[in-house]
Amino acid sequence: MASKPFTPEEARRIVQLLQKPAVFLNMTKDWPALQWTVEHLSACLTERVRFRIGKRNEDMAPLFETECSYIEATVKEFLSWTLNEGESLVGPFSNYHCKEFWAYADYKYIAQLFQDKPAIFQDVVWSDFGFPGRDGQDSTLWIGTQGANTPCHLDSYGCNLVFQIQGRKRWHLFPPDDTPCLYPTRIPYEESSVFSQVSVVHPDLKKFPEFRRAQVHTVTLQPGQVLFVPRHWWHYVESVDPVTVSVNSWIEIDMDDEARVGEALTKTIVCALKSVPSLDNNDHWLNPTEDRVSSHDENMQYLNLAVKACMDKRKDDTEGWSLLAGQPRAEAGKRDSSGLLKSPASPFVVPFGPHLIPVILAQKPEWNCPKDKSCFKSNDLSQTKQRSDDEFCQRSGQHAQQEAGSPGTSEEGAGMHISTNDMLEFLVHPDVITLVTRLIMCRQRELQS
Repeated sequence: MASKPFTPEEARRIVQLLQKPAVFLNMTKDWPALQWTVEHLSACLTERVRFRIGKRNEDMAPLFETECSYIEATVKEFLSWTLNEGESLVGPFSNYHCKEFWAYADYKYIAQLFQDKPAIFQDVVWSDFGFPGRDGQDSTLWIGTQGANTPCHLDSYGCNLVFQIQGRKRWHLFPPDDTPCLYPTRIPYEESSVFSQVSVVHPDLKKFPEFRRAQVHTVTLQPGQVLFVPRHWWHYVESVDPVTVSVNSWIEIDMDDEARVGEALTKTIVCALKSVPSLDNNDHWLNPTEDRVSSHDENMQYLNLAVKACMDKRKDDTEGWSLLAGQPRAEAGKRDSSGLLKSPASPFVVPFGPHLIPVILAQKPEWNCPKDKSCFKSNDLSQTKQRSDDEFCQRSGQHAQQEAGSPGTSEEGAGMHISTNDMLEFLVHPDVITLVTRLIMCRQRELQS
């Protein structure tokens, strides 16, 4: 077998320093997991798994996981369903015709799926990317049909390596700077995930006009390829082929401990407001990936532990070392046009070429206005902040309105009503959480001084 295009050390350095999505080629040719097709998995994975079901349509609203149907089925039953061309079908999928619905077994932890077959973990070789000891046990399995999708979201901490095994998946990625254009929301709530209110493939531009400014990067991931998704990059993923299989590994690199405090703070606020019985708290606000609603005491304990860990880290982290033992953290500083940190001491040139392909900025869709400069993002930071402030105020006004005669309105304030979800949108807005987190850390430093 020919050597890999990158050594583990080189691949790790790329993952640590590259701040834009890219695709690794020819790194997985000898991985046994390449054989993990649906046909193969149907024979070795006999326990039932949970499938998310959605209808094939082109709605101008995202289909969140709280709005999907769910069934328990084996991979063999799933395979039979995908091959069925007639109307009749017996089994868990009998109420869903494969031409009208898609199915997705997502977020399946391989450590749980194959807990009685631990040798299978070694089929996924993340050590080739410079993470010794990391394999399938640290990964999740995704099995879906054409049209199966993950709502557009960002992961609040960590980056992702995605190994495509069977079929193709289309990725739509947006940089962190586009967050105001994606209209972030924490409902449905999932720890460490921030969802977009926009259907990024069929956007409602009347409702979400700022999305015109979003800079979408697209790539269709092929079998054998590995996609690197940097921290805080928004992504919407859709299966292109009749059947797809992929493996995802979430990796903590250069973790921002304040992000954990922010997540703990967000969870405390969301659970406190949404778990209180009220007329407007009847929505399905908790994502199915969350096991249960944590009590307020549990959330406060979690918040205090996160703050303590952050303070301890700051105290010990005088040399700027990351959570990854023995690995120096990349220094803060300016980045070049490739998204890499500039380092005068040891300059690093991204090795783009036949084995590492950047995910490129897509052409402006027809619903955008290429001749109008306002549709393109400005590099002026003051303009960017002003746009974000204007957009936030605009959304605040839009969401605090409803028809006259609604509960809680009076003749003087007819048409105005602030709901629990409105309150949440204001309170857990990224800028607000960042500010409160910094206030908490400042108070802690004062108490310890």
